[in-house]
Amino acid sequence: MTTYRKVVYLDADTVVVKSIEDLFNCGKFCANLKHSERMNSGVMVVEPSETLFKDMMSKVDSLPSYTGGDQGFLNSYYAEFANSRVFDPNKPLTPEPETQRLSTLYNADVGLYMLANKWMVDEKELRVIHYTLGPLKPWDWWTAWLVKPVAVWQDVRQNLEESLPGTGGGKNPHDQLVVKILFILPFCMLLCGYYGSCFQTNKELLSMRTLCAFARQARYKYKSEEALPSYSTVGVASSSFGISNQKLSTGAHLKLPSYFGAIAVVVCFICALISLAFAFLVIPRQVMPWTGLLLMFEWTFVTFFLLFGGYLRFVYKWGSFSANHAGYGSLDSSENHTGTGHQGNTSDCDTASAFYWMGMATISTIAPLSPTVLGITAIFAKLGLMVAGGVVLASFMTYASEHLAVSAFVKGQRGRSKIPER
Repeated sequence: MTTYRKVVYLDADTVVVKSIEDLFNCGKFCANLKHSERMNSGVMVVEPSETLFKDMMSKVDSLPSYTGGDQGFLNSYYAEFANSRVFDPNKPLTPEPETQRLSTLYNADVGLYMLANKWMVDEKELRVIHYTLGPLKPWDWWTAWLVKPVAVWQDVRQNLEESLPGTGGGKNPHDQLVVKILFILPFCMLLCGYYGSCFQTNKELLSMRTLCAFARQARYKYKSEEALPSYSTVGVASSSFGISNQKLSTGAHLKLPSYFGAIAVVVCFICALISLAFAFLVIPRQVMPWTGLLLMFEWTFVTFFLLFGGYLRFVYKWGSFSANHAGYGSLDSSENHTGTGHQGNTSDCDTASAFYWMGMATISTIAPLSPTVLGITAIFAKLGLMVAGGVVLASFMTYASEHLAVSAFVKGQRGRSKIPER
């Protein structure tokens, strides 16, 4: 590039917010110091020179590089760079110096901003913002919810005129198509699951086995002197939501499987982690922040509902199998002589189940959004509030998952009600 008098180099994770034409008046090599005496190569001004290039190439293998890349090599090559004078566009130096240091205005480090939650210089005078906060890059949709200065990058992105896909208002035709599919697909999955469940239910109602079950239920319904047993648990605390004392007309004391509650809790958290990871995997990284957040909630909720709901259906069948294997009949208690007792219990159970599902969804929505709603911009305060919300969510999920699993098992043994389905 020796045909150019000066070249300004910018890293891909920088954004120019004000004119930088005055950089062409800088010395033969200009850069910014970061972290004490380390030079940062994110913004550089160089004067192309074939002689300088050959000299650098001859020393690449001999000079150490603390980064293993260009920045570390340049720090070794320009060992005295820290002693260079600061570039001032209003005070040009004659003769032109070999090296000059750029002020923070030309390389504003977002990492340092996040430590103090403010810029070290007047924000209105900034020329270049450099997003140096590790893996948190401005083009990833989730970064906007953690790093406040990413809003500047997003504003520039949305105001760009289209020259390449993804530059016109930040819209990429491919990503737009993927977003539409990702938005519609979960609803289609839930709808198919709902109609599939209804079809299966109707099929079971018409089966001979179900008719026989209804006959047995009718027979037990009029047995007024049947003993009412109570549930006991093995590996599940007696305080497990009162489920341990629910009564079934089995004529015996049925037991929940060992460590039943603990297994349900572990499965619940595994489903949650898989759902969250899957959501991040399928959502394009470069969508707009609000689009990414909404898709993340949608896919996390739907995936978790399908996974943990599938486990609850398994538990329901498990309870039904255990009751059939033990040779027990259906529910028959004194409260059912009118035919309304069981319906009341089922209604209460369904209401409680709906409460737990809605509770998990509500807390998991509030936890990540609470810093934004409260106007908190400091990253450590944001992370602290999110962690606190995560602890509350984990506690509620522990309580809810055990209750839902026990409820599904009990319903399976009753043989009448259905667990919460898709």
